[in-house]
Parts: sequence; structure tokens; C-alpha cells
Amino acid sequence: MAVGAQRDQWWIGHHRGVAGVDLVDETFVVVEPHTLAAIVADPAKWTQWWPDLQLAVFMDRGVLGQRWSMTGALVGSLEIWIEPVADGCIVHHYLRGEPSADGRTPDPWPDTPAGWRRAAKERARRAKAWKRTIWALKRDLEGDRVAGAPPAWATATDTASAPPQ
Repeated sequence: MAVGAQRDQWWIGHHRGVAGVDLVDETFVVVEPHTLAAIVADPAKWTQWWPDLQLAVFMDRGVLGQRWSMTGALVGSLEIWIEPVADGCIVHHYLRGEPSADGRTPDPWPDTPAGWRRAAKERARRAKAWKRTIWALKRDLEGDRVAGAPPAWATATDTASAPPQ
């Protein structure tokens, strides 16, 4: 077997077992974790954030977020993990899914260059959509807060170590 053929076979096999759309995102938001958790737990937000997906909670982690089974345009799982850090939290977003023609059964893109391009296009579309969503939420929750300034909900003891303005 030629060296190039071995490389091509490795490349094709490398994609097996990885979801067609496998996204990870982390965004810091200055908000109390329980405030963000209440927003994440609201089913009305889910349809706003992911209009072509139907979600069923399979793990309610309370103040730490939610995990869902996902059907619709993609079949798989979705998670938002809220990690308290400093004066806010990191919003970890994980989306792993395969396309579906019937909304229930995974129908992966072909393991060909054309299939890889389709998967890459869908990953980019969903990554951009999520960034627009989380940055709008960040803007709404943080308001006009200046970077480095204590959040509006901070107590007097919280602001003792705030940077000078």
C-alpha cells in the first residue's frame, strides 16, 4: 500500500466516532450563578436559543446548569455548565450531534470531503449563532458595567478588593 493511501485511510478513520457537530464554548459572564441558572432552566429560552432543536432535560444540575437530550435538526446532547468564578461565572456550552432527516434518527454526513465540508459549515453556523446568543445575554446581564468594576450586586466587602477606578 502506498504511503499516501495509508495516510488517507488514517484521516478517514480519524473522523469515526466524533459527532458531525461537536462544539465547545466558554464565555465569562459577570452574574450570580443562581441568576444565570434560572435563565438556563427556562424552556422558553431553549426554543429562542436553538429554534430547530427539541430538548429534554436528562440532568438538572441546579445552579450548575442543565444537560439535555436533543432531537430535531440534530440528534445528540447539549449541555450548559455554569462554573462560578470570581465575580461571575464561566458558561460552558457543549453541543454534540448528528444531522437528522426525521428529527429522531441520526443521519451522519458522509465520510467524504463533501461530507466534511457540510459538517464544517454546520459547525461554523452553530458556533456563530451561539456566540451571538451568549454575547447578547452577557450584554443584558452585565448592562453598562465597566470592565474591572464590581458588579451591581456586589456587597461592600466584595468591593474592598476591587481595582481603583
